[in-house]
Amino acid sequence: MSSSESAPQAFRPVPRTGVIFVTTEAQKRGFDPADPDWCNLGQGQPETGELPGAPPRVDTVAVDPADQEYAPVAGLWELREAIAAHYNRTYRRGLPSQYSAENVSVSGGGRASLTRAAASLGLINLGHFLPDYTAYEELLDVFKAFTAIPILLDPERGYAFGSDALKKEILGLGLSAVLLSNPSNPTGKVVQGAEMGAWVELARGLDCALLVDEFYSHYVWTSDPRAPVPVSAAAHVRDVNKDPVILFDGLTKNWRYPGWRVTWTLGPRPVIDALTSAGSFLDGGGSKPLQRAALPLFEPGLVQRELQAIHDAFRPKRERLLNGLQALGIRVDRVPEGTFYVWGDLAGLPPPLNDGMGLFRAALEQRVITVPGEFFDINPGKRRRGRASRFRGHARFSFGPSMDVVERALQRLEIVVRARAA
Repeated sequence: MSSSESAPQAFRPVPRTGVIFVTTEAQKRGFDPADPDWCNLGQGQPETGELPGAPPRVDTVAVDPADQEYAPVAGLWELREAIAAHYNRTYRRGLPSQYSAENVSVSGGGRASLTRAAASLGLINLGHFLPDYTAYEELLDVFKAFTAIPILLDPERGYAFGSDALKKEILGLGLSAVLLSNPSNPTGKVVQGAEMGAWVELARGLDCALLVDEFYSHYVWTSDPRAPVPVSAAAHVRDVNKDPVILFDGLTKNWRYPGWRVTWTLGPRPVIDALTSAGSFLDGGGSKPLQRAALPLFEPGLVQRELQAIHDAFRPKRERLLNGLQALGIRVDRVPEGTFYVWGDLAGLPPPLNDGMGLFRAALEQRVITVPGEFFDINPGKRRRGRASRFRGHARFSFGPSMDVVERALQRLEIVVRARAA
């Protein structure tokens, strides 16, 4: 929309989320995803091509005549069964309570699954962390039934937040639900093992729903690289139909098929029933042909091969980007334990590069895209007006692209830093 155009009075302008904003600004300077001369360290998706040791990429999808019809709002029953079986096999071996297809709702994208959940929440206080995933801001603002309450994480403590602190916030703020990404986008912090077990126990004991975005659960760097293990709160659930634990995941990151827009929500049957009802008027359900095409992707051997290939390819990129950024004077509050991002503190860079937006603008001159940290300062309804973002001095750098792109981006960022330091 040009500056001379305006929306009808009934409509309000909706701000662009972080990745959409930086991509739009880059496009004004000629950015094209197919142009190899651009280095997109802002991207929120992994490289989607062939990786050594990974299963062959799916490049054709057959469409059964019956799949020309709408898919069920909750998703194909066969896919829901396959997803439930995947969680039981991966996280719940030997446990008496097992997930079934009735514990799964399939959606057409991560935002669709989160939107269904947000629309199903009642008149409650919902806690969310700062910093966290940029798209949460509009999600938490558009639905007025619940009140979103921020919980600030301290960079000086590496964004640590234990179960005792969580209990204090739940009781002190009267929270009935807590939303978080785990592994965390952007910091890379991972809640896992006994710590996650304590979080789930708190949720169970205090009847506070945990809404856990696990879209990066296969990108966990704390396990043995020769036998990587994904993380999920599903491993700590006692009763799949009673514990208030709702999980979100999809083919987007962990299977490296973001364009398929096949995602799911896992939780107690009553929650899934509510989400399905919400989906019936919000989005109507996902793509039936792509849901059917996704079925073979849950074959156990294929999942493990893809997991291992991701770790073999992404661990070296993580090390290269970490070391390269630190050599430029960018401090890392917490070495990322998960995701494919590095959350950098820019305080050691010369002005204006010590500001996330300043670095973003300067890096664009070298055809490098980053994401300013202020976008992760989730502020639903812009209630904190007039205050500079507490994360304006940070930026998120992605090692989702290929190693070649990471290398060239670091070389170009060095040019940017040297030019300002001269």
